[in-house]
Amino acid sequence: MMAEDVDSEFQRKAAFAFFSLLLVAGILVYWGWGLIYGTWYPFDRGNIGIYTIYTPLIAFGIIGMVLFRKKRTAT
Repeated sequence: MMAEDVDSEFQRKAAFAFFSLLLVAGILVYWGWGLIYGTWYPFDRGNIGIYTIYTPLIAFGIIGMVLFRKKRTAT
């Protein structure tokens, strides 16, 4: 039974790390786009493509981190 707890904890940490990576990737894509193209407004007609890339990355990163955060134990 102890090995199952260790395995599930490792899986939770791995999933949390993956979703953290998604969040960081989304932020880096947004910053990189802004620095390269000199625009920070993604809703412009020419910039809407980048919006469709970084928004899901950031959203899935935040949602996944919330779902796989460490659970609080009642003491």
